[in-house]
Formats: sequence, structure tokens, C-alpha cells
Amino acid sequence: MSRIDFHNSTELSTPRLQALCCDAIAGWAVGTITLRVRYSRSSDFSGTCFYADRRVFINLGRHLKYPYRMATHLAKTRSVGRRWYKPLYSLDLASGYDVVLFVFLHELYHLLVKRSRRNTRQKESMCDRFAARYLVDRFGREVRDPAGRPVARETWDFQDLDGFVDGARDRRVQSAEPTAAKPSELLRFATG
Repeated sequence: MSRIDFHNSTELSTPRLQALCCDAIAGWAVGTITLRVRYSRSSDFSGTCFYADRRVFINLGRHLKYPYRMATHLAKTRSVGRRWYKPLYSLDLASGYDVVLFVFLHELYHLLVKRSRRNTRQKESMCDRFAARYLVDRFGREVRDPAGRPVARETWDFQDLDGFVDGARDRRVQSAEPTAAKPSELLRFATG
């Protein structure tokens, strides 16, 4: 069973932050995560994940103003001649709760990659996509291009992120879900 040993030293509501993070780990077999949320010294935000004991530290800038436009690594890499680059897509975040949740989801994906026995190197873009997808789906946040225009989902959400970390799924949760009825069973129920 996954759970979070949670401590928050910011002015954000501890029960609300804890509920957001606990909802995010539902369905994943990550064991107990130690999560500490605190203010940063100067940066807008940061996160650190220690695999061995599943500790996650999130630092939130006290100075941030909302809505906050967070630069991400969601875009596909592009090439011009022999030069490669990745446009910075941004995500509009409504509050400190969004920032903390994004960083937590990013770090959670690092843990899921490790628990799935995948190579943990160079996964920053996948981690950003995992976090962005959750915030877009659950809270309607928008992804924007460098000019501030909304970006079509298929240009940034193009990988099977859940399939990549399928080894970290909580199989007990999946087996408890009801299975879809077969068409013959539906017909039997409809006809009495």
C-alpha cells in the first residue's frame, strides 16, 4: 500500500496539499514516500528525489505571484541543420498548490521509473510530461508555446508514459476494478 509521510512548513494548507499528493499516488506501488515541502531560499521552485529511501523534498518560492507561468521540457526536440533544440513550452499554474503538485508529480515519475527497473538517466522531459498531463486532465491547466499561444495536446503528450512505468503499478488496485461486461452478458441483462 502506498502512503506519504508528509510534512509541510509553508503557509499552504497541509491537509489540502497532502490530499492532492495522496490522490496522485493512487494506483502506484511506491511504498511509503517521505515528502517534505518547504520554502526555497531564492529559487522559484525545486525538487529532489532520493531513490534509496523514497524521500522527496520540494522547495517553493515564497516570492511567486500567481498565476505562475512555469517553463517546462514538454516539447519534442527539433533540429535545424546540425543543431538540436527544444522549445520551452510553459504551463500556467494557478497557485502554490499547482506548483507543489507539479514538482511532486515530476519527482514521483522519477521514482516510478526506478521502481519499474528502467534506466533513470535523461528522463526530465518524460517527468515534466507526466506532471503536466495530470494537471491538464484534473485541473484544466493550459500548455503554451514560447509566444504564449495554447499548444495542441498531441504536440507534447506523445509518449505512453504509464506504459513505460507499468512495472510500478499497484496490481491490487487494478484487480479490484470491475471488468467490463461482455456484449453477450449485456444482452442477457437487457432481455431479462
